[in-house]
Amino acid sequence: MHLSWRTQAACDGVDATLFFPESDDDPAMHAKMVCAGCPVRVACLEHALRNGEKAGVWGGTTERDRRRIVRQRRLPA
Repeated sequence: MHLSWRTQAACDGVDATLFFPESDDDPAMHAKMVCAGCPVRVACLEHALRNGEKAGVWGGTTERDRRRIVRQRRLPA
């Protein structure tokens, strides 16, 4: 799998523990702020959705956010 987008990510070089908070509450907010201006946020989110990432903030979303996205995508248009 080609993951070259990671080198362009706003989180590159940021302490990874920021993106793996113990809950979906306040700590995730700081990670989401880093993701907000990231040029590869969509690629990161799609990676997490394709690979079923269960933990951490990916593409500005928490696990709960990603579960919601998956459910919405399954609904008929």
